[in-house]
Amino acid sequence: MSNAGVKILVVDDEPPIRKLLRVGLGTQDYTIIEAPAAKPALVIAKAEKPDLILLDLGLPDMAGHDLLAAWRAEGLSVPVIILSSRTDEAGIVKALELGADDYVTKPFGMNELIARIRTALRHRLQQQGEKPVFQTGELSVDLVKRIVRLAGQEVKLSPKEYDILRALVQHAGKVLTHRFLLEQVWGGGADVQYLRVYVRQLRQKIEKTPDEPQYITTETGVGYRLREPD
Repeated sequence: MSNAGVKILVVDDEPPIRKLLRVGLGTQDYTIIEAPAAKPALVIAKAEKPDLILLDLGLPDMAGHDLLAAWRAEGLSVPVIILSSRTDEAGIVKALELGADDYVTKPFGMNELIARIRTALRHRLQQQGEKPVFQTGELSVDLVKRIVRLAGQEVKLSPKEYDILRALVQHAGKVLTHRFLLEQVWGGGADVQYLRVYVRQLRQKIEKTPDEPQYITTETGVGYRLREPD
């Protein structure tokens, strides 16, 4: 699929980072728009209507979280991917809970970032037409019949295990925070330890090597991510 015409707004106060993104993403035919701070980003987002935003949390004139919250309050629904320092787990979780779609940590690999961008854009296009059968590797999930198979063999899951897997399937490729999963499965209020126990049980059933998972990966201090569909 061609990326021509897809506009990405880069909001970062570091010129070397903006140059890296301009050059790297330009090779993928994305159109790159730049903003060095939050205030110009607010104006540019309204004028240019980007298809996706890359947002650094450490801006000079406004916290990235506040900018993100302002955009979401205004009804801006385009995907937002956070650019964050590797140690800022709390900042990442807060951004995801404010409505960010994903994140990459600095220093990041361009291939990783491009994969995150493609996933976020794909989710935006598929929001209106979710496929009834999800397939990744040897794992398949029939969301209509609630049947899970691994290498063609049906896997029996408890209701809570299935609910966790279904939430991951519906957002495959994206990281889901602990809080989001707890709200989806338990309605909030449950301890994160319950989630860890059920994820461990789920991995025992769908992973060939549960300690080295291929499907459900851990985002340390943040949450879990399910491998993208084939």
